Amino acid sequence: MLDRVDFVPVFFAPFVSSPMVVDPGWIDYNDHLNMAYYNVLFDRAMDEAMLLVGLGPYYVRHKGASYVTAEVHVRYMRELKADDPVRVTVQLLDYDDKRVHVFQQLYHATEGWISATSEQMALHVDLMRKKTAHFPDDILGRLALMKQAHDRLTPPQGAGRRIAMPRPA
Repeated sequence: MLDRVDFVPVFFAPFVSSPMVVDPGWIDYNDHLNMAYYNVLFDRAMDEAMLLVGLGPYYVRHKGASYVTAEVHVRYMRELKADDPVRVTVQLLDYDDKRVHVFQQLYHATEGWISATSEQMALHVDLMRKKTAHFPDDILGRLALMKQAHDRLTPPQGAGRRIAMPRPA
């Protein structure tokens, strides 16, 4: 696994994760993927995407900083079963000097349908101080390249949604 970024990566739009498989141990009593494990799949894809900008294990060990999830909104659209092959796309919607805003889509890898989406806001944190911190310039530069590539994409359907109960007029 790539652990440090000593080059300027090419950012595909969107980023597509490595193939993954739904572990049979993740299936609940409803005979489909338990909701918690959707987040495991999204998290693994996010880690892969962030490796390209330099935010991986090497960064944590040598810089004492990382990114952490501050908020997430998951939509479950179609169930997954044991051993289903999946891939996740990651689209960088925006970033600033301390945050990244991404939208992810979980696909059945052979049939092509979307199982779930996840919109996430992550914060860059100084792990020693346990406080948000500014991204270093090299990370900001790679985020800018990723954003430039992802700006060519249409805004994903479902981004910015909120949860609410419809009320009669």
